Amino acid sequence: MRILLPVDGSEGALEAVRHALRLVHNGLRASFVLANVQEPASLYEVVVAHNAEVIEQVSEAAAAHSLAPAQALLRAAGLEFETEIGRGDPGHLLVDIAERCECDLVILGARGQDVSDSGALGPVATALLQHAQAPVTVVKRGEA
Repeated sequence: MRILLPVDGSEGALEAVRHALRLVHNGLRASFVLANVQEPASLYEVVVAHNAEVIEQVSEAAAAHSLAPAQALLRAAGLEFETEIGRGDPGHLLVDIAERCECDLVILGARGQDVSDSGALGPVATALLQHAQAPVTVVKRGEA
């Protein structure tokens, strides 16, 4: 089984990774695709930076920083993974990554607010639930 793990550096994303690790510990054979999508640069960032290469470097550094804790968890567990980094709308790009990488499942963390109170999911989880071909598991904080 190939599992997409979208990570943004949040504790919720790491809870989703830990949930996936528990599945493996319970016998699931899986490899992973860690994905991070950086939002496009704002007009302010473009004006201030004056240099597309600087914006690119900052975006790559932010992605690497967001991915590092999840990579460390998977490495410590001795599991195979690959990394995908994108720039643009996270929901749509993650759907594309899941399809391109032929993922059988998507596991992601719920956004920071308590979803049990409002019943609403964030825009990334909503996009994945509506458009991904693979099943999507949303791990609520504190329930991983």
